[in-house]
Amino acid sequence: MSERALRTASSGMYAQQINIEVISNNIANINTTGFKKNKADFQDLMYQEVSINPISTSAPGISEDSTSKIQIGNGVKPAATQKIFKQGDITQTTNQLDLAIQGDGFFQIQKPDGTFVYTRDGSFKLNADGKIVTNSGYILEPGFTFNSDTASIAISTDGNVVATETNGTTASLGNIEIARFMNTGGLVALGDNLYSDSPASGQPILGTPGAQGFGTINQGFLESSNVDIVEEMVAMISAQRAYEINSKTVQTVDTMMSLANNLKRS
Repeated sequence: MSERALRTASSGMYAQQINIEVISNNIANINTTGFKKNKADFQDLMYQEVSINPISTSAPGISEDSTSKIQIGNGVKPAATQKIFKQGDITQTTNQLDLAIQGDGFFQIQKPDGTFVYTRDGSFKLNADGKIVTNSGYILEPGFTFNSDTASIAISTDGNVVATETNGTTASLGNIEIARFMNTGGLVALGDNLYSDSPASGQPILGTPGAQGFGTINQGFLESSNVDIVEEMVAMISAQRAYEINSKTVQTVDTMMSLANNLKRS
């Protein structure tokens, strides 16, 4: 029994250690553009039937029903980490290549190997070839190319990109499409504010910003992290207290085992 209690308490300590690591990552990314907070999910372990009235069923007149049993759990295990895709605050920057999605959707990004990934981070730049890229140099899809005479870039809420040259002429270069997923929680976080699709998320559904089910694009704005520092601090305190209580359980079981050993010696 004492060994089961030790294992159960240790599983609780490990679970809260994972919980603290998830919370610390959220707090560390509180100023990361477009960051979505994580939440640790846990599951209880298998249960074991334990006799609480071990009357010998071999005695005359005693049936098996006389032995009472209860279920005792064996602790907890980390099950998964879940991304919370709640909308972050929209902050004005006035930078013409800063884009924020208000609502559902992700920007499509093409990596150098030709694969597509997705992001909510709209802090874009122009590279040496005149293409719109992320901070890591990955190209925004569908690709747009601006020449050296481009004086300004206007992007409407429905994603229409218009370039104005120094001589005052304007040209529409096309529309930015955004992607959404049946299950955003199934996206795989890659780092660099990027996500990839998976069988759990489903294939990307492409559409025009502002269409049914798709968010709108706001030029000159960025989406802030959706981490609430107060919520994270409360969650951290709760996780710390749970860890302490589990460690107290280990100490209590150790004391009980010591008492039992002393009784045997006496």
